[in-house]
Amino acid sequence: MDEEYDVIVLGTGLKECILSGLLSVDGLKVLHMDRNDYYGGESTSLNLIQLWKKFRGDDKPPEHLGSSKEYNVDMIPKFMMANGTLVRVLIHTDVTKYLNFKAVDGSFVYNKGKIHKVPATDVEALKSPLMGLFEKRRARKFFIYVQDYEENDPKSHEGLDLNKVTAREVISKYGLEDNTVDFIGHALALHKDDSYLDGPAMDFVKRMKLYAESLARFQGGSPYIYPLYGLGELPQGFARLSAVYGGTYMLHKPECKVEFDENGKAYGVTSEGETAKCKKVVCDPSYLPDKVKKVGRVARAICIMSHPIPSTHDSHSVQVILPQKQLGRKSDMYLFCCSYAHNVAPKGKYIAFVSTEAETDHPETELKPGIDLLGPVDETFFDIYDRYEPTNKDADDNCFISTSYDATTHFESTVTDVIAMYNQITGKELDLTVDLSAASASADE
Repeated sequence: MDEEYDVIVLGTGLKECILSGLLSVDGLKVLHMDRNDYYGGESTSLNLIQLWKKFRGDDKPPEHLGSSKEYNVDMIPKFMMANGTLVRVLIHTDVTKYLNFKAVDGSFVYNKGKIHKVPATDVEALKSPLMGLFEKRRARKFFIYVQDYEENDPKSHEGLDLNKVTAREVISKYGLEDNTVDFIGHALALHKDDSYLDGPAMDFVKRMKLYAESLARFQGGSPYIYPLYGLGELPQGFARLSAVYGGTYMLHKPECKVEFDENGKAYGVTSEGETAKCKKVVCDPSYLPDKVKKVGRVARAICIMSHPIPSTHDSHSVQVILPQKQLGRKSDMYLFCCSYAHNVAPKGKYIAFVSTEAETDHPETELKPGIDLLGPVDETFFDIYDRYEPTNKDADDNCFISTSYDATTHFESTVTDVIAMYNQITGKELDLTVDLSAASASADE
């Protein structure tokens, strides 16, 4: 341990593992440590006995739920966009060879008390019960505009400069109703609240295009994919990658104290009386609590069920987004469901999550609109955790701290944070121009 490293990474959460993998591939000498004796940190996956221990305090789950080891219950459940940045990172680093993915069956939105499939193309817009006849025609025109939009082809811009006009202005040009805007903005463009409406339209249109392109990748019922055996496979895949490129891993290292010099710059990490020196420290908020601030809380329910979520066409894996306006809330609510189809539960069992940014101290009450959509539930666990953001300047202290995971059940915001951290640590852009057909081969239809 008394060696010198370019970077020491603390915590084996998904963000930290992706970064240690990317930095190792770049040729940096990386030491990766964790106080836990397992990979994944906050974003680990638990078997049934571990789940019972964490939430019920004993390790005796009822026998009727089946074998403990057949469960892989994600603590931060998220699907990935088939054409999204995380998939590009996986291909760029070749981590795809350690994982098998399967398309997610369904993508739905909650509207006026019912669950509907999310229409993502002009053809789907015409079939959707979410809109009346005239609104369908307007939505179809809007979808065609988005599908045909090419940044480098002014003919496709219809006179709109998307860097200057707001999303609200583009939407009003097509005369779309509030209800339509609600599902497009939240279930297609995956915005967490309505603040995007007054931002430049470019990001909004790009997000819609990403959804449609991801949907087309596997011709499945959704734009999402998810690894077999759960997300716990991802940190381990990146850990293997780092090891292949010379990264060193040490689990179960107590304390992990970051050492600072007289100028306040981190120069190493001490554990069990030994100090490893480094130029930079990368970690999750729990390792440097005095350099982060609390910015919110996530409330969630973890439910074990013996059936799919009703009204989702019997989907074995599905995301349902409940836009804030539909619930009279400040933030969206998310339903995530996976099952034995992705090897995260025994045959016939489903794991559903309901999550949202907490607005009260009562997760049971707050999550009720989502839980009510699940139908009968075998077991429910409630959880609430704090979200943190770094307050330090990495140029002053050589510390690069990730933000906590939000309530969303997709990876778009997580990967944005990772890419931004990579840029800060290395001073360069991550090249993600990759051949996406490579991923198609690794995703099981």
